[in-house]
Amino acid sequence: MINEFDEADFDYATTVANRANRFMSLHRVPPTPENFSVWFNYAMGASPALRKTIDILIANKRKFDPAINHELYVTYIDPHSDHSTTNGFPEQLHAVISNAKEFVSSAIAGNRMQIESLGEVSLQFRTTSDPQPIIERLVEELSNATTRASGLEADFIKTSAELDKIGDSLKLAELHSNTDALTGLANRRSLEAFLRSAQIAAMEIGDPLSILMIDIDHFKTFNDSFGHQVGDQVLRLVAKVLQENVRSGDLAARYGGEELMAVLPGASLEKSTDVAERIRRRISEARLTRRATGEEISSITVSIGVAQFRLAESAEALIERCDRALYQAKRTGRNRTVPETMIEGVIAA
Repeated sequence: MINEFDEADFDYATTVANRANRFMSLHRVPPTPENFSVWFNYAMGASPALRKTIDILIANKRKFDPAINHELYVTYIDPHSDHSTTNGFPEQLHAVISNAKEFVSSAIAGNRMQIESLGEVSLQFRTTSDPQPIIERLVEELSNATTRASGLEADFIKTSAELDKIGDSLKLAELHSNTDALTGLANRRSLEAFLRSAQIAAMEIGDPLSILMIDIDHFKTFNDSFGHQVGDQVLRLVAKVLQENVRSGDLAARYGGEELMAVLPGASLEKSTDVAERIRRRISEARLTRRATGEEISSITVSIGVAQFRLAESAEALIERCDRALYQAKRTGRNRTVPETMIEGVIAA
């Protein structure tokens, strides 16, 4: 009975694997272990959400490029596989592990010696009528055990402190790798990863997803008139207003140069346009003082473009449409918000 079940199970797995290989070949997906695990699950129907997402991508003729392939794997197969900071242990972690092994081995050896000594005391107790030497030996062994326990406790405390330091260093390294140093917002790398995940989630659950792109008006003038330090102050101010006016589940990022971006999962074009307008008004109302002289810098304004994700489109297409809306805002007078529906010659989808 067991053999019959195993053979049937093997035949089923082979059928699913062949189907997965056909799908991968049809859609030109490289046959890597990561990709095969995604398409095996797709062929088996193990995850309705994965099947729905891939079907949407296929229906919209999306290319399964490396970014999409990896995002499918991370989202549906192994959500813990994308932590770059865990790729390899730092040398100090190896040293801590080595030290821990040493004192644990020492503790085991010490305990073994103590057990043997207590065995000798027990044997001595049976063969002598004088309890004094036995009591002295027991006191000595208990004293040794106390000393070893104190040493172990000190070693554990030291090791725990070292591990805490390493953990803090890893968290700080991860934060720096995902953060723009000047503004404190997410950097371009973090933005791209977040947007890919948000697109996958939007297709999976059917919620809207929008982005807004901000460009500081006449930014070159600030640098030319007041110097780059003031230009940096302006960027930080705009970044601060942006961060304060998005939700905790949104992502505010520096896209590049004087351009900032926000990704708003679950937000429609209309809602995102309202958010963009609030940001624009608050920036125009803000006042910046030059630190060196106390001089008030002229009013800061921004132009903002807004676009909503269309089913299965690439991140590049979404950003390009948002950028066109931003260009329209700058071309028609600056200090304004333009949703993609107002781009000249474009009919809303």
